[in-house]
Amino acid sequence: MAKTVTRTSKSGGSAKKPKAARNPAKAPSTAVARRGSDDSSMGDALLKLLQSPFVADLLAVAATAALAALAEHGFSNSGTGGKRAGRAVKEAGKAAAAAIGRRLGNEFDEIRSATKAAKDAVAK
Repeated sequence: MAKTVTRTSKSGGSAKKPKAARNPAKAPSTAVARRGSDDSSMGDALLKLLQSPFVADLLAVAATAALAALAEHGFSNSGTGGKRAGRAVKEAGKAAAAAIGRRLGNEFDEIRSATKAAKDAVAK
């Protein structure tokens, strides 16, 4: 005769096997040991990027667009300008983001056209 199957858990699945204990005295793997030096080089790369003229130019474009959007809304000394000022700041942020997007798009288009021209010159 066949034995009846008894379930040990209520969910119907198999019982979990105990996991092997980790040895805390074990030396860190090489990937973890290398990550510390990679973090510092990534930080240096980020600083170089932030100090690049391209990023400074993008920030200048964004600031100019934001300032223009704020000037369009105008400011007065009246007491009811709270909602209007908040709306103006929101519009200024949108204008800055749009200006950065346009500038990045222009830069990518210039890179694509230069790459295409270089490929065409090599193909001839």
